[in-house]
Amino acid sequence: MVPTFADIQAAAHRIAPHAVRTPLVESPVLNALTGGRVFLKLETLQRSGSFKFRGACNRLAMILQSERGQGVVAFSSGNHAQGVAAAAALFGMPAVIVMPSDAPRSKIEGTRALGGTIVEYDRRRDDREAIAARICAERGAVLVKPFDDGGVIAGQGTAGLEIAEDAVRFGVTLDAVLAPCSGGGLVSGLALALRGAGLSAKVHSVEPENFDGMKRSLEARKRVQAPGGKLSIADSLMAPMPGAIVFELARALLAPGLAVSDTELEQAVAFAARDLKLVVEPGGAAALAAVLAGKLDTRGRTVALVLSGGNADPR
Repeated sequence: MVPTFADIQAAAHRIAPHAVRTPLVESPVLNALTGGRVFLKLETLQRSGSFKFRGACNRLAMILQSERGQGVVAFSSGNHAQGVAAAAALFGMPAVIVMPSDAPRSKIEGTRALGGTIVEYDRRRDDREAIAARICAERGAVLVKPFDDGGVIAGQGTAGLEIAEDAVRFGVTLDAVLAPCSGGGLVSGLALALRGAGLSAKVHSVEPENFDGMKRSLEARKRVQAPGGKLSIADSLMAPMPGAIVFELARALLAPGLAVSDTELEQAVAFAARDLKLVVEPGGAAALAAVLAGKLDTRGRTVALVLSGGNADPR
């Protein structure tokens, strides 16, 4: 199901009792550095430490009461895992999460602490979707995909509704919104929400170099796979290509995609901690990295950056 703006509005109502309405804050430091006005959407403060709780909460709330006893299954390197585990705990549902064994230990431990049962796999050898499908078949559980699901996309889009509302509160017209992108659920949901709310801001995806499937797909006007290779420091942004449902929205709504290097991601994480006093994980800092690296001209423009997750490994 390709979601609509009405689906995002319904999701906002559905998750309101549970999700944090995260702040949009202006950054004087970034204003001075870039010559524009830069606002930060702090999804690092969201429940479970990332925007992923929004989509998970909405999708789980949509499951019929009669089906909730069998639980849910998800596959994730960490943020979706924690979002699903947190939402499942709220709804009293068992959750099994298929996670790569090389995921940050903080994310594995965080998922377990939220009540998720973890099944680890080797991302180089194993097929996580096949593992999840087998568990679903054994348990009669519902699979909650990390991005290519209408309910999940609608939930992520609620962050866009909040950005639109806060832009009005600040009395600003946003020229651009940048968001980290893996499979594309967040950035496509944001774009749908902003368009539905009447904003004309250009929405850009930001991905790690060589894992920039959305950028390449937008350029090709069809879904293509990024080359991959050496794993990125942004463990949460390594989907090889955008989802099918996601791309139906993305190709109509998104501006050209951007890509950043691991060095630029590291510099953004350090800048966030040192100058913004914020803990942001590498994947969550992708939009900030793009602006700091000059991938988008922000001089004289008003831009919002989504800091999508703060589950950085302290080590």
